[in-house]
Amino acid sequence: MKKLYSTKSTLLTGTLFLTLAGILTRIIGFFYRIFLSRTIGAEGLGIYQLIAPVTAICFAFTAAGIQTSISKFVSMEVGRKNDAGAKTYLSIGLFISLCLSTLCSLFLYHYADFIAVSWLGDKRCTPLLAVLSFSFIPCCIHACINGYYYGLKKTAVPSLCQLTEQFARVGSVYLMYQIAVSEGKSLTLSMVVWGIVCGEAASTLVSVSVFRISDGNRHTPGKSRKNLYTCTKNLLSMAVPLTSNRIVLNLFAGFENVMLPNRLLAFGYTQSEALSVYGILTGMAMSVIMFPSVITNSVSVLLLPTISEAQAAGKRDKILYTIKKTIESCLLLGFLSTAGFLVTGNFLGNFLFNNALAGTFIATLGWLCPFLYLSSTLSSILHGLGHPGITFELNLVSCTIRILFVLLAVPVWGIRSYLWGILVSQAVTALLSIFILLRKTAGYTFGRNNIKTQK
Repeated sequence: MKKLYSTKSTLLTGTLFLTLAGILTRIIGFFYRIFLSRTIGAEGLGIYQLIAPVTAICFAFTAAGIQTSISKFVSMEVGRKNDAGAKTYLSIGLFISLCLSTLCSLFLYHYADFIAVSWLGDKRCTPLLAVLSFSFIPCCIHACINGYYYGLKKTAVPSLCQLTEQFARVGSVYLMYQIAVSEGKSLTLSMVVWGIVCGEAASTLVSVSVFRISDGNRHTPGKSRKNLYTCTKNLLSMAVPLTSNRIVLNLFAGFENVMLPNRLLAFGYTQSEALSVYGILTGMAMSVIMFPSVITNSVSVLLLPTISEAQAAGKRDKILYTIKKTIESCLLLGFLSTAGFLVTGNFLGNFLFNNALAGTFIATLGWLCPFLYLSSTLSSILHGLGHPGITFELNLVSCTIRILFVLLAVPVWGIRSYLWGILVSQAVTALLSIFILLRKTAGYTFGRNNIKTQK
């Protein structure tokens, strides 16, 4: 039982680090969003948010699946007391991610105009995509290193990188804004995207520096390095389906995000109004709704290696205990957040963004919280249990529901129908996740035989 409480303590400590870093990051992000809304306006935010699907797809292609795989296999090697094997997985993942990010950066830089016009439908995105292409190589480096530390359940480094990235992003944009104002100019969207590049570069410098220092100070005995072919095969066996799934899901989400302004045009908005509404929803309201999720996101990151270790060791009690506490905690946080947003939504929209529509969106989206926070953590548990295909199918169902609302309901009832589409999709995902987990763990019981495996 000592190991069970030790794991619980590790999870809580790691979650605390990530949560504190996430809260500080979100607070900075709040002021940053307020700053952007008052310097580039709602339409500018809408144009800026149009490149978000491209960012998500490129990250999915270059690093997301590899980061998760590194975390899983590093945690397994650490469980076997093989520090050298853990570093082998990091080296392989980093090499693959660097190759992919280089290809992605070159492609995006050279075809920025084609992507902006043909896919995003707005030529003003061309310079933004060209600048964005410089962010992927540093992004993949610190993503892989963070995955390594997640596997070790040492979240101080990823937390520090997260804070560094946000400080560098906001600080660089504010500096460019001050220089522009002194020259009688205004802040441009390209400057805002250069802030992303500065943030990724700063985070990479920190992660690489900390890794080199900590690696040089570590002299833990370990087994010999694992066979490169075997490690590469193991890593790709998880990373390829994860990457493929995330690319498909992000393509669906990208289609959804690009189509939403277009369907708002069909409802009767002008292009400027459609982009403004889109910017208010994605750039203002959703940033408020997602604020409490800093806690569940922190838990989700650590749930995967925790569940993977428990499953590998046959500790079924630990898995059941983790699932139960996860559901209880997420529901409690979700319902409290819903109540808070229903009461303060309109006030927050006016106070933070000086925008009444943002307040309406916040109050309406408040109902989303219990399902949103629950589905993200349960998805991580399913990954830890070795069922990435199930999470892919669930997310695909969620995307399909939202796309149907965009295509069929938005032209008739406007943006409110999309908000309810988000609610329906998240509710379906959360409920199906609970049902599937109950089925997958139906044979797990709390009993003496299982407790013995933990001694």
